Amino acid sequence: MAGCPWSPGYSMAAARPAEEAEDGIQKWKKEGEKEEEEAGAGPCVGEEALRKTPEEGKPDLHPLLNRWALWFFKNDRSRAWQNNLHRVTKFNTVEDFWAIYNNIQLASKLSSGCDYALFKDGIKPMWEDSRNKRGGRWLVSLTKQQRHIELDHLWLETLLCLIGESFGEHSQEVCGAVINIRAKGDKIAVWTREAENQEGVLHIGRVYKERLGLSTKTIIGYQAHADTATKSNSLAKNKFVV
Repeated sequence: MAGCPWSPGYSMAAARPAEEAEDGIQKWKKEGEKEEEEAGAGPCVGEEALRKTPEEGKPDLHPLLNRWALWFFKNDRSRAWQNNLHRVTKFNTVEDFWAIYNNIQLASKLSSGCDYALFKDGIKPMWEDSRNKRGGRWLVSLTKQQRHIELDHLWLETLLCLIGESFGEHSQEVCGAVINIRAKGDKIAVWTREAENQEGVLHIGRVYKERLGLSTKTIIGYQAHADTATKSNSLAKNKFVV
């Protein structure tokens, strides 16, 4: 696909995770069999395994609890909004996630008006989807200065929260996440499926804020899609804050 920010010829089978993720994310450590036994590793990985590389020469893949789809949006005002949205690929293993991540442009390198979205397979990154329309989003707004300092780290941590099921029993409430690259300031949002589920929404917000390493003085808000669909983002009220 011409002009898309990913390598069109990469091979999932041949691609290997990078030795070190962007922006200081720690190197993966080898996963020994003894360690797996002590941890009681099951058929699906926990979030810690996302930061580890499989034993060299070992063919086994590490399945995720859900299959995920990566989407790309590039604004073209001559086309309908939905025609600007493209599904790039799907994956359901740790290895395939890193193969994809290491073969697409970093979010900070995208041009203004572009989005990445990662959603559970079967859910489209749009309010109109039946699994999104009753929900909302935790929204993190960033300044232009943060794009080349924090943006890529925050987006990667968001992705790891999603595929690592970091929200415990409330992870089933998560639909996906979107990053918007905009001239006035970028935004990252985690979407959930039910805005009225106060317990689940607040738990996700608190865990997400902690995982991003945001200070206690930093306030992030949760907006219901029903509100933002009828008002601009600047006018939509926060349903919850953490």
